[in-house]
Amino acid sequence: MVDLSKFQAGGRETCFHGRHIGAQIYAGLDGRNWRLQDYVARGGYGALKKILAKDGVAGNPGMTPEQVIAEVKLSALRGRGGAGFPTGLKWSFMPRMFPGAKYLVCNSDEGEPGTCKDRDILAYNPHIVIEGMAIAAYAMGIRVGYNYIHGEIFEVYERFEQALDEARAAGLLGEDILGSGFGFQLHAFHGFGAYICGEETALLESLEGKKGQPRFKPPFPASFGLYGKPTTINNTETFAAVPWIINHGGQAFLECGKPNNGGTKIFSVVGDVQRPGNYEVPLGTPFAELLELAGGVRGGALKAVIPGGSSAPVLPARIMMDLTMDYDAIAKAGSMLGSGAVIVMNDTRCMVKSLLRLSYFYQHESCGQCTPCREGTGWLWRMVDRIEHGRGRPEDLALLDSVADNIKGRTICALGDAAAMPVQAMLKHFRDEFVHHIEHQRCPVGALAHA
Repeated sequence: MVDLSKFQAGGRETCFHGRHIGAQIYAGLDGRNWRLQDYVARGGYGALKKILAKDGVAGNPGMTPEQVIAEVKLSALRGRGGAGFPTGLKWSFMPRMFPGAKYLVCNSDEGEPGTCKDRDILAYNPHIVIEGMAIAAYAMGIRVGYNYIHGEIFEVYERFEQALDEARAAGLLGEDILGSGFGFQLHAFHGFGAYICGEETALLESLEGKKGQPRFKPPFPASFGLYGKPTTINNTETFAAVPWIINHGGQAFLECGKPNNGGTKIFSVVGDVQRPGNYEVPLGTPFAELLELAGGVRGGALKAVIPGGSSAPVLPARIMMDLTMDYDAIAKAGSMLGSGAVIVMNDTRCMVKSLLRLSYFYQHESCGQCTPCREGTGWLWRMVDRIEHGRGRPEDLALLDSVADNIKGRTICALGDAAAMPVQAMLKHFRDEFVHHIEHQRCPVGALAHA
């Protein structure tokens, strides 16, 4: 049973605040209407029935797998887990005529600091993920799928299992879905809270019962994935977007956002804001408008924003306030949309201390497989710790930048880059604070920075 009391009191950290813009995934949710009959009442499973020609509409021939993929390509849906890769293009990589087993995997290992959107989808609208995965399986000719759920939200895993039972009982999962001849088996799998298992090949290793460590690529999962078979992996929010696309058309989804940035996106707005929570808005929404939805900055003036989860480079307020929230605009500004976690920091925040928290996380979560990451993340953390506590040396700044540069691009997965990019961005935009710490052995922000 998911405990809503800690969320519902002020609409914090949830999707129940009613301040979305054109919501497609979070629309109409109240925390209690998550069951199958509630989802069906909102039009749920209409998209699956539409492609299988089981919607009761006279003359509906259904949709071929190729037509489904073409519609997703038209929508410009990009992966919502961080990389932003075009979803329809990824689906087209799956060898449809492959004679053996193929697998579909949902990456619900939401472990990026600041990010809390997928847990709400799974807890309060689980059937939209099930339907999206079934549609994807149909499009790629896949008969078995897994949803890998972050181990630290076990109550959400239990909720998803209940939703799976409901779908199976209603004939919406199984060997012959709605008598169409199409079969798809879907299973839930819970991890144990390791951040590294959010990396898709480490996730596959964990699914296979091995230690969650990334694989060398190539080969890529599309040709050699789960159990060595072709596998497609998408994020929770990505699958949740698919039913709306099928129901309303790829063009309508594209028009909800910007060119090359179709549809809505869920942003976890956290940190120094009046109303932290998950906000679903069209891609291309100005950051200033998103900040206003979250009640504005709390406790001071806006100083900096990490726009895409803790691994994304920080941007100062003067840059952020002119940006729109979409993949291309944020990349052009020197950061990433990433997981959609918008970490807002006011002018009482010490950027050295903020970087210390981030650096500690990444050295703690490194799997240790790659020497640059295993050794380099610890080195970064120790140097930032030294600067924060008044023992910094002038040469530490150049050394920090050098170590970060020697980690980037030299590891099997992107965790090394995720540890290095915040360091370099902090030094780029807030170097004066690091210099002050070193020269004066104290924080320039003042006592509030350590409150």
